[in-house]
Amino acid sequence: MIRFNQFSLARGTKPLFDNTTFTLNPGEKAGLVGANGAGKSTLFAVLLGELHADGGDFSIPPNWQIAHVAQETPAADKTALAYTLDGDAALRAIEAAIAAASAAHDGAAEGEAHAAFADADGYTAPARAEALLLGLGFTLDQTREPVSSFSGGWRMRLNLAQALMCRSDLLLLDEPTNHLDLDAIVWLEDWLARYPGTLIVISHDREFLDSVCNVTLHLEQQQIKRYGGNYSQFEVLRAQQIALQQSAYEKQQRTVEHLQSYINRFKAQATKARQAQSRVKALEKMELIAPAHASSPFTFEFRTPDSAPNPMMVMEDVRCGYRSEGEPAVEIPIVDHVMLSIQNGQRIGLLGANGQGKSTLIKTLAGTLEALGGHVREGKGLRIGYFAQHQLETLRPDDTPLQHLARLAPDTREQELRDFLGSFNFSGEMATSKIAPFSGGEKARLALALIIWQKPNLLLLDEPTNHLDLETRHALTMALAQFEGTLILVSHDRHLLRATTDQFMLVAKHRLQEFDGDLDDYRDWLLQHAAEQRAALKANAAASGGNGGDSGPDGVNRKEQRRLEAETRQKLAHLKKPLQSRITKIEKEMDALNAEKATLDAFVVDPASYEPEQKSRLTEAIRRQADVNARLEALEAEWLETHEELEQIG
Repeated sequence: MIRFNQFSLARGTKPLFDNTTFTLNPGEKAGLVGANGAGKSTLFAVLLGELHADGGDFSIPPNWQIAHVAQETPAADKTALAYTLDGDAALRAIEAAIAAASAAHDGAAEGEAHAAFADADGYTAPARAEALLLGLGFTLDQTREPVSSFSGGWRMRLNLAQALMCRSDLLLLDEPTNHLDLDAIVWLEDWLARYPGTLIVISHDREFLDSVCNVTLHLEQQQIKRYGGNYSQFEVLRAQQIALQQSAYEKQQRTVEHLQSYINRFKAQATKARQAQSRVKALEKMELIAPAHASSPFTFEFRTPDSAPNPMMVMEDVRCGYRSEGEPAVEIPIVDHVMLSIQNGQRIGLLGANGQGKSTLIKTLAGTLEALGGHVREGKGLRIGYFAQHQLETLRPDDTPLQHLARLAPDTREQELRDFLGSFNFSGEMATSKIAPFSGGEKARLALALIIWQKPNLLLLDEPTNHLDLETRHALTMALAQFEGTLILVSHDRHLLRATTDQFMLVAKHRLQEFDGDLDDYRDWLLQHAAEQRAALKANAAASGGNGGDSGPDGVNRKEQRRLEAETRQKLAHLKKPLQSRITKIEKEMDALNAEKATLDAFVVDPASYEPEQKSRLTEAIRRQADVNARLEALEAEWLETHEELEQIG
């Protein structure tokens, strides 16, 4: 089992864990939850042996194999399938032994290695790796493509596939659903339910935690507390414990007050001195109960929108997609023949796999992307509030929350602006601090606040929860449920979709269509569709493998098909080039900053740096360390967002 006993650990001068104790049994699946900065990622680093205790001890079975998702993917020439197979290190070692024995013409050793290969299920490994990749959304053709051809989000999926391929006893997953669409999340839940090892997962997706976990580890006030059950059960248990603790605290306070009152009244009287002294000892021995700590839940609400037109917007035979700059302009349609009339009060959830065009459709509705064809008509009085996947890019890092809001409302009194920002937890000095070092969640909260200030009557939200913790997600869910306007939402957070929308539309096969059903029906449809798609892909691969002519299995002329594919690739390359240049520039700056960060980190953790003569240098190093970390976080977000733009294009 995994055992932490009186475990203490600090990072720099900040204590993260203080004499905390808990155990996790083999085969248990634990959700690791707590506020941002509570130490979740630090706990993973401890489990991986990258950090060690300052006090107490931690133990894990020495023979356990640990799997985790790598944060970086080398731009390798090996195929996605080969990269996934690398996750089974034991199998790769056996393959190396076979190759070495064969080269040495050692028949006996080669025979033993082949027997070990069979015992390790080596002959089924490619099929198992292929199944992982298909489940995570790759096509059969993509499994044969080089790793270097994939963009950021897809490389993260490759890293996840490699971790799942590892024959592990302990699997550590940090926000595994962040780069997955709903069909891949559903598949991953099913896979993890069958995983025989011990699992610890960090996630802000409550439905995912409820589906996968049977234990919850809660990080709060430098302690790790274990609760039996999934996240929803943890919420109930924690609320009950807080109520019991508060009741016990209040009861004990009454006892303490009674004892203290007796001591104060009689300690000076000789006849009562001994009784008073005994009460002093009783008070000293009493193990005081702390008052229950429950942080005030964060809440906010949307301002009442002005009267809205009906219909709010009408799209007639609209073609949504991208048009390149330069001459001649190249058009890449993504969603075609869109017929949509948005009525006042509708609450629509957009469903569909990544890359099918949900974001493209939302951008066209918001007017940030011009339609390639058809007609878009807006009703008089329409006010759109649009939260994009890359909304954080629109914020100015050197400006404060107050400056951002003042630009929208130059004639509003500063105190009114401060009061509004305070309702989003930007109060006091935080309202006038530069946002560069803010966390992704804080920036997302500010971006939402700026949209809400404008009192939109049509909200277009594209993955608004990507940077939000569980508490802020809950606040957003409650606020949207009470929003009086019209809502169109793209999200892989099923709890948010269930609570805030009442009809669904599906973007698939370049079309927008009504989806008649709820999210459970959509889950069933996804699983069935994925199974049919995998079967069709395998059948097509088998059929094309035995066909030597110029016609494919469906009768399409191969030469014409290849010409059309080459033309499409040329158009896509034209659109991708500026994004790829931006990625190269970002990676170059990140490399330089990471080198500087390593030097700063080494200096800050060195005990010699805390000598009096190093005080000014240490102060400057800590300040620079914060600047570098903030810039790296911004660059990483920009890197991921640019890769996602590449994925949107194709």
